Amino acid sequence: MFQATKEIFREEGLPGFWRGNVPALLMVMPYTAIQFAVLHKLKTFVSGSSKTADHINLSPYLSYISGALAGCAATVGSYPFDLLRTILASQGEPKIYPNMRSATFDILRTRGFRGLYAGLSPTLVEIIPYAGLQFGTYDTFKRWSMAWNNLRSSSISSTTGDSLSSFQLFICGLAAGTCAKLVCHPLDVVKKRFQIEGLQRHPKYGARVEQRAYRNLFDALHRILKSEGWHGLYKGIVPSTIKAAPAGAVTFVAYEFTSDWLESIFT
Repeated sequence: MFQATKEIFREEGLPGFWRGNVPALLMVMPYTAIQFAVLHKLKTFVSGSSKTADHINLSPYLSYISGALAGCAATVGSYPFDLLRTILASQGEPKIYPNMRSATFDILRTRGFRGLYAGLSPTLVEIIPYAGLQFGTYDTFKRWSMAWNNLRSSSISSTTGDSLSSFQLFICGLAAGTCAKLVCHPLDVVKKRFQIEGLQRHPKYGARVEQRAYRNLFDALHRILKSEGWHGLYKGIVPSTIKAAPAGAVTFVAYEFTSDWLESIFT
């Protein structure tokens, strides 16, 4: 990771670290909005209450299923921006595409509209366990934290232990994001291989993935294992976890406080 950081800074300067940031922002806004909206609707339907405080009492299985379905809906709704972000961040120097517009038109010209959804199938296969684990373990860690607070409050004769501090919510989100990323990273590697198929970048940025190099998800896993070993399925795990875990934690904390604030206004 440090070698990559040094090379990016030397070749592209500080702006190189923000390559693909525009499609990333365009992706994360609808992705997060769809994900939490669908999640809230599913939990409301299952629990019979629209209040987030009542959703914590759902069984872990329902938390996992709700998270997985919400992740699938969000992925389908924002996938083209995820594809463009990966391509722009992976192309290196010299640039194949100067901006998001040129990348979009070239993909549409060479691969058609379906090209904007290249790698969607392995992405959905990845997002089901990833989102399920992230939301399911987050709710589990929240229940454990509440139980710990109740235990402490009873020992010091305090009146409440159900509310969690922002720090506790952050730690729960951090732990949930780390668990989900460590388990599902191999599927993320496969997804990105499909996304950069045919990208004519310089060989120093890694072996090129030719068009239709993999027939399907299982073929990709088999070929990576055969040519690169287990290590190949965990390439980039350190920077990926460093990015995903705190990002997920901040997202959970922001969601909890925002939803509580909106409930206090509209109820």
